[in-house]
Amino acid sequence: MTVGILVVILLVGVFTLIFTQRQAQVVSTSAAIASQDFTVGADYSGTVTSTEVEVGDVVAKGDELFALQSLQLQKDLDDDIMVPDTDAYTISGDGTMTFTSTVDGTVSQLDVREGGFVGSGTAVATIERSGTLFVAAEFTLTPRDYERIQDGADVDLMLPNQVVVPGSVDLVSVETKDGAAAATVRVVSSQLTEGAYNGLVASGTPVEATMHLRDDGILAGPVDTVQDFLRQIGV
Repeated sequence: MTVGILVVILLVGVFTLIFTQRQAQVVSTSAAIASQDFTVGADYSGTVTSTEVEVGDVVAKGDELFALQSLQLQKDLDDDIMVPDTDAYTISGDGTMTFTSTVDGTVSQLDVREGGFVGSGTAVATIERSGTLFVAAEFTLTPRDYERIQDGADVDLMLPNQVVVPGSVDLVSVETKDGAAAATVRVVSSQLTEGAYNGLVASGTPVEATMHLRDDGILAGPVDTVQDFLRQIGV
């Protein structure tokens, strides 16, 4: 009988430890690798006279992207209206704007073609900046679990090939939906380098993120569960 009691106590302790450990982590509802994006837009409407890049091309800061000729720009220049060059484009006297990349990165979107028309204020290209990969992960949390998120908390990132890389919480934003905390967490990792793991580390790759919450002790999980149950039945 003594041995049986000891076995029961041991099993209860082990199961309590496992339950508490699971209560101290939460799995994302969705997560994907992302990067800092820079949008290229035109201040003047006009016709595209040339394109120098395509989607997927790697560009350096200052590389030409495309050129646009604008009748309105030419009219402004003829009227002695000052239109200065910027980091994003240079101005020619014939009303041509030559757009250049403002960062090192990869062209992820390009909505212009030679001979096409571009409207004023239209976003026509997007460049993903090199070295800025992170994971945007969404979690549905109870208010108690949201309170247990810590700055710099460990996050396990599982790639599609089942390889797990370590990360940490960098930024958290939240809104309340149906009484739960819908949290969007930005996760950074030194192992998120473009092309790593046979090209799996790239913007847009889906991953699974497991975030570790603050551990409030071995009995925190069972106690929280009992309190939640009592609250649901109105005790």
